[in-house]
Amino acid sequence: MRKFWSLVVGLLKELADENAYERHLAAHGRTHSPEEWRRFSEHRLQAKYTRAKCC
Repeated sequence: MRKFWSLVVGLLKELADENAYERHLAAHGRTHSPEEWRRFSEHRLQAKYTRAKCC
């Protein structure tokens, strides 16, 4: 049961971009802050919506 719960929590963190944010912090050597989260979120959204879509 613990393994299942761990899997569910991990999946939810991935869907909520929490894991990506933690990787971003580690890669850039920064600590969590509201400003850093805002910067990360804006960058992700900008990258998502500026890519051209086909069809």
